Amino acid sequence: MSYIGQQPLNNFVTKQSQEFTPDGSTTGFTLNFAVTSGTDILLMINNVVQEPGAGNAYTASGTTLTMSEAPGASDNMYCIFLGLALQTVNPGDGSVGTSKLVDSAVTTAKLNSSLDLSSKTITLASNMKNTPAFRAYKSGNTTLSDATQTAVVHDSEFFDTDSAYDTSTGVFTVPSGKGGKYFLNTVTRITGGTANDFISAYVQFEINGTNNEYRQRGYATSSGNFNNDSIEMNAIIDLSVGDTVKVMISLDVASGTAVLVGAPAANAVTIFGGYRIIE
Repeated sequence: MSYIGQQPLNNFVTKQSQEFTPDGSTTGFTLNFAVTSGTDILLMINNVVQEPGAGNAYTASGTTLTMSEAPGASDNMYCIFLGLALQTVNPGDGSVGTSKLVDSAVTTAKLNSSLDLSSKTITLASNMKNTPAFRAYKSGNTTLSDATQTAVVHDSEFFDTDSAYDTSTGVFTVPSGKGGKYFLNTVTRITGGTANDFISAYVQFEINGTNNEYRQRGYATSSGNFNNDSIEMNAIIDLSVGDTVKVMISLDVASGTAVLVGAPAANAVTIFGGYRIIE
């Protein structure tokens, strides 16, 4: 007939013991095996059982045994480790791997309030980055026509994290998975051949090829006509995947020739850039 319940031990289990050499002045001793408390050992002095615990004969933690009074040099002192031989409740140093931790078990309460990450590499999830991000500039001049809306093509880039800006068309396209609120910025420099060439200038962000869906305008005006000016415009726009954005300009030219100014990167004056805002 089979046995029901926990199987009995087939052999006796030998407990581990340890002898100490007191000198009449030492109160701290090192145990051969780590313990969690004084009750994990049976401590004997001259074959008299000692009582564990704070305020009693001794305390024990880890491999440290602390006596409340120093045993005499002639005392016979030893201990017996209770429970299974060599068994310890505490895992060994450096023995706990990530597979032993429950997912999401480590909270901010368990982290040091000051973490030194200066020599570490931190990889952020895509939704934790201000990307895509781009900044482009116009490298050369372009002549503008009066009362005609013209796309400003910023034909060179400082950077473009997701290759989402097209330098040939001046269009930024929201990449897959990157919809959200975007901060957009543009600076546009215009000039004329002679004084008092312009009456007004308009700069706007064009979304998806139409000015009716969303429009921001910057104005450059004067009590009289003027010859040159820079228009800076910022906007926060909610964009979806596949949406396109480009900068448009139109002028009311009084006389002469209107020029959209471009320059090398070090002196760039006509610029278009932006980035997705972390929400």
